[in-house]
Amino acid sequence: MNEYISVFIGGCIGAVGRFIITLAVPDSYLFPYETLLANWFGCFLLTFLMAHPFLSSRVPKHLMTGIGTGIIGSFTTFSTFSVETANLWMEGYGIEALLYISLSIIGGLVLAWSGTQAAKMRG
Repeated sequence: MNEYISVFIGGCIGAVGRFIITLAVPDSYLFPYETLLANWFGCFLLTFLMAHPFLSSRVPKHLMTGIGTGIIGSFTTFSTFSVETANLWMEGYGIEALLYISLSIIGGLVLAWSGTQAAKMRG
């Protein structure tokens, strides 16, 4: 039951954080920077938390689930990425759509690797 509560509370926190990012990043009407930044940050943070020796071994499982699935899961968004990519493509911005896909995947992988490396250095 603790995991459900942790995920619920974390989901609320992550959703509000995502909304704040949307408000804080100026709307370009062409390129979805806010989603890209949120997803990149989530890639780094999730791998950092999961790979950090102290956090992964000493923080209770229900809290790690609340942070990973709740906060980071609701903060990042694959569905918005997909819709934004499709919209770019259908509106005739094919190059921007391909750039968005490339930046999302390559940037996400680089930041996930960086999060793991940063956690190992901190541990």
